[in-house]
Amino acid sequence: MAKNQQWQDDYWLLIMQLYLKKPIGVKPMYSKATIDLCLELHIAPQIVYNKMSEVANLETPRIERIWKEYGQNPRRLARAATLLRQMIGFGNDDFYEGVDIQETFETDFRPVCNECTITPIMLILILDLYFRLTPITMAIETPEIQQLSKLMKIPAQEIVKIMGIYQYYDPYLSRKVLPSNPLNAACQNIWQRYGNQDTEQLALYASQLKEYFK
Repeated sequence: MAKNQQWQDDYWLLIMQLYLKKPIGVKPMYSKATIDLCLELHIAPQIVYNKMSEVANLETPRIERIWKEYGQNPRRLARAATLLRQMIGFGNDDFYEGVDIQETFETDFRPVCNECTITPIMLILILDLYFRLTPITMAIETPEIQQLSKLMKIPAQEIVKIMGIYQYYDPYLSRKVLPSNPLNAACQNIWQRYGNQDTEQLALYASQLKEYFK
């Protein structure tokens, strides 16, 4: 039976280590540092973000005790976090042995196919920009495409090609021929998830996801 990796109180050490990472404070929900810990723990970004907020507010006596012991001693915290990771087996092949992890958000941060580096979150950012351009401006020279290319560190031409795929799924354009591209299925999936969503909600989500690339 599939089950999710559950929260354990020992994880407070890792949450506090993330919180104390410079600049000290609650990290954006979709910052790379936050997502890296989420992927490590198999715990959703919203939960990790909320746990950081609890650390910031010292909401429980347990957090206060941990803060008193480690808050002013990052080296001690780093040693404790490293020991914790070793004890519970992070990074070892047998860590999830016998546990069928039911992945949810994790797949959005992994390449959609073996022969590419494009991830679903990249496709989401491209879709958000797609809705703010017209077909004629979906070109390499367009400043917004150049900016997104620089942010995600992928060629502008790749963004334009993906927008060409989205045009096929766009019911308002009625494109007849689907471009040959290994990303077709992934683009279709993202369109089905977000193509009919309120564009303002998509834009808000995209603005949060951009933190991952900064």
